[in-house]
Amino acid sequence: MKFLFSDYALGAGVATDLVNTSALVRRSTGEMLVDPAALDRFLVEFEVPVDPPEPGRRATEQDLEQVLALRGELRALLESDSEDQVVAGANALVGRASVGPFLERDVDGRWQWYVTTDPRAPLAQQLAAVIGTGLLGVLRTLRHDRIRHCASPVCDGMFVDTSKAGRRRYCMPELCGNRLNVAKHRARRLTPPKPNGTTEDGGTGRGAAGPAGPPEDPDAPDLRG
Repeated sequence: MKFLFSDYALGAGVATDLVNTSALVRRSTGEMLVDPAALDRFLVEFEVPVDPPEPGRRATEQDLEQVLALRGELRALLESDSEDQVVAGANALVGRASVGPFLERDVDGRWQWYVTTDPRAPLAQQLAAVIGTGLLGVLRTLRHDRIRHCASPVCDGMFVDTSKAGRRRYCMPELCGNRLNVAKHRARRLTPPKPNGTTEDGGTGRGAAGPAGPPEDPDAPDLRG
């Protein structure tokens, strides 16, 4: 596998996707990586750029065991309040399978720093290298506070925010953000109106004049990258 050393969004995205596959986060559907076939589907669905040791090779039970161990290690690393500890952990991840960086021209003829992984490296080590490189890039270019817990009160997910504005709030915006908005909307509709036709929060109730459309979230999350 070869990837741009400066493309920290790639590794940060893989970190976010992997750490949120656990049953701890996916309470309604449960563990996502239940078997090697599920691991293969994860790699395809989230476009994780790993190289199989042999063309057409599928993930094995050993691959799954190692990736789950990496996921647990990653979760602990993301939860750390110590920036130095995250750097040390990310450096260790990079060293498991990476070779480089080295300078090479890109498709437009510009010089770029690239990192490659050992083609003989197991799947989990390749993932570790790309995740570690991404985390180091985030810490160097952005800030440690871009590593966050999901803002949804009913979610234990985590994410690495690489958006330009840095205002991402949810680990899975299309799921957690929508779920929270729906919950707020239902709560507002169930709030009994006051005698003057307004609810306790000052809005119009179900029987008040005016449309009762779904609320807009002023802090709408930015998607990954």
